[in-house]
Amino acid sequence: MSTVTDSLLSIVVPLYNEEDNVVLLTQKIHESLVGYNYQIVYIDDFSTDATRKKVKAMDDDKVHLIELKKNYGQSLALAAGLDYAEGEYIITMDGDLQNDPSDIPHMLEYAVSGEYDVVTGIRQKRKDSLVKKIPSKIANFMVRRVTKLDIKDNGCALKVFTKDIAKGLNLYGEMHRFINLLAYLEGAQIKQVPVKHHARHAGVSKYGLERVFKVVADMMLLLFIRKYFQRPIHLFGIFGVLLVILGIFINIYLLIVKLGFGQDIGTRPLLIFGVMFILGGIQLFTIGIVMELLIRTYYESQQKRPYRIKKITVGDGKGA
Repeated sequence: MSTVTDSLLSIVVPLYNEEDNVVLLTQKIHESLVGYNYQIVYIDDFSTDATRKKVKAMDDDKVHLIELKKNYGQSLALAAGLDYAEGEYIITMDGDLQNDPSDIPHMLEYAVSGEYDVVTGIRQKRKDSLVKKIPSKIANFMVRRVTKLDIKDNGCALKVFTKDIAKGLNLYGEMHRFINLLAYLEGAQIKQVPVKHHARHAGVSKYGLERVFKVVADMMLLLFIRKYFQRPIHLFGIFGVLLVILGIFINIYLLIVKLGFGQDIGTRPLLIFGVMFILGGIQLFTIGIVMELLIRTYYESQQKRPYRIKKITVGDGKGA
């Protein structure tokens, strides 16, 4: 079988309570990547079942197991895997067997061509319940409207990245849902490819309608980071100055009313608003200055990862 590339591939898969899926998933990856040079990087996000035991029992030299010290969530688990991955091309996918590893070779063709930095899947005929489909459609619509990036399926975990793009992603919170946008902001050229989608083989989904609210919160944070992360004073400072100016005008008006017309202003609600606007504006401006200093510290200090790894196992762990 001819391969698309001889470069090392890293298949990065976060796992959380996937004891009934991980062995079959490993077999399917092996079957789909015959002839390729690859490593499988499983990140166990502190599973409470036998997932870790199942991975170690396979005694597979291509399988690398990263065990996190506690449950950090999918974004940080994925970040740990991306940091560890050694391949020139890094593939991400879910551990529930809904993604099909047989789609990887076709997606690799676009990445290897050098024309695209990210190849992302579009799930065809999704085998999910409405509880997952509805939040996904809402989230995809919101992302397209707010970010102007036309990605049809941001929730598809099956993606192929070039190494430089994957290593430059900063994932936290629920940011794995915006990984296409994060890559785009890093200058990535993105290709969308239809991929197969299967019903969950075993276990239960960890997601529901509450995901919409997480998406909204993280989207607001992402928009702030996108526009104002390097210049927060432009956001807080502008609003602060506007409030101070508004408060000053109100107080000037009240001063004219008091001195020019002799009217009592002590009981007027407008006086309270004028004072509040000035104080609130000063606070916002001060917050902007403090955030500017924090951003400078962030860029000038040593960067630290927001997770801790308990142990890394290769194969059966005897050589690690």
